[in-house]
Amino acid sequence: MSRQLHLNLFLMARGHHEGAWRHPGANPKALTDLELYVDAARIAENAKFDAVFLADTLVGPENSQLVASGLLEPITLLTALALKTERIGLIGTASTTYSHPYTLARQFATLDHISKGRAGWNIVTSWAPKAGENYGLAENVDHADRYRIAQEFVEAVDALWRSFPASSTVDDAASGQFLDIGQVRPAGYAGQHIRTRGPLNVPGSPQGRPVLVQAGQSEDGRAFAAKWAEAIFTAHGHKESAQAFYADVKSRAVALGRRPQDIVILPGLSAAIGSTEYEAKQVWEELDALTSIQAGLDRLSARFGGHDFSTLPLDRPLTRGDFPDPTQVQASKSRAIGYVETTLREGLTLRQLLQRLAGARGHLAIAGTPEQVADTMEDWFRTGAADGFNVMPPVITQQLGLFASEVVPILRKRSLFRSEYDSSSLRGHFGLEELPLSRRVLSAPASSLAVAA
Repeated sequence: MSRQLHLNLFLMARGHHEGAWRHPGANPKALTDLELYVDAARIAENAKFDAVFLADTLVGPENSQLVASGLLEPITLLTALALKTERIGLIGTASTTYSHPYTLARQFATLDHISKGRAGWNIVTSWAPKAGENYGLAENVDHADRYRIAQEFVEAVDALWRSFPASSTVDDAASGQFLDIGQVRPAGYAGQHIRTRGPLNVPGSPQGRPVLVQAGQSEDGRAFAAKWAEAIFTAHGHKESAQAFYADVKSRAVALGRRPQDIVILPGLSAAIGSTEYEAKQVWEELDALTSIQAGLDRLSARFGGHDFSTLPLDRPLTRGDFPDPTQVQASKSRAIGYVETTLREGLTLRQLLQRLAGARGHLAIAGTPEQVADTMEDWFRTGAADGFNVMPPVITQQLGLFASEVVPILRKRSLFRSEYDSSSLRGHFGLEELPLSRRVLSAPASSLAVAA
């Protein structure tokens, strides 16, 4: 079979645009209503998407009443979605800075069991200002330290997942032996920041371990991704930067002894779809009219570590001097650098920048017919910018429905996307190599498990 692209639904409540919660095409169900998420997940699953993905933040609303706020905890929500779906992958965000390896390893192994092999962990270091205060710290952990902690955290979690292999479960009622205890070993992980003894108390899951997903773009983030990531969510508003990122991360992975196909790179794509290009552009205009300048300033300030942009004129093209040095930002450094580069390249005013952030937030944003959207996706896919896309509908359900019903069939006609699932696991959907048999749940009768291992 020829190479095909991957589609992941970035599931953001009523949509990715800041004004989506007010749009008549949005699902009106409460953000705390499970069925809001079930509705979207089923649209994606019926279209044979690889996975749904839930982001997360560890801070509550403080500055604005003008944007939708209040997120359900991802792992709990994905566990509920596992019971409402059958084949689609389930990727949840969890922090390496403000979690404990033993707890997180249990949670994701459990999700992988309950979903029968559809779990993925989006590994984040948590950039949000004031997150540290919510976990008893006087201030946030700085950028470099967050990645040093993350390296140890993932090593510890992986050691825990290895500590109780699936093959150790004999479960032979006739002989009275439940475990081959010789296979169960303490993780015994001791780093500078992380310590955990183990073994884990959840046996190896259907995939051996959940798929490891990552979204950092800084130098530290790329190095981390090259070592650990099996899928990467990345933000690029232009194909050239996406191509450079794609080539860089894949080459780093090869230098570490991995294969290029061991990492699936999925840039974010927020597409407004209409029967004509003019109609599609109207969708963005409608959404922009439902947003607030103050809410946009709050969002921009947070990305730059609390910098105040409110004194700048709204309709003058911004200069480099209007921004703090993005390389010194301790929040989301790569995103801050991207915002500055895009602003200067395109000569954006503050108002225009706020509109960009209200929509795609630095990801690829387009407006067009289904054919135009498919053309852009195919171009990025065939020219080394993407292995697929993290789909970010500006409005859910309206625009997600149009993407699934109008764009996906075009991709299929071009032999770029599956018509049916050919795998039952997220690892299989992404075309990733299976882990060793000893790490996976075996399907043989219980009495033969010890032999099969």
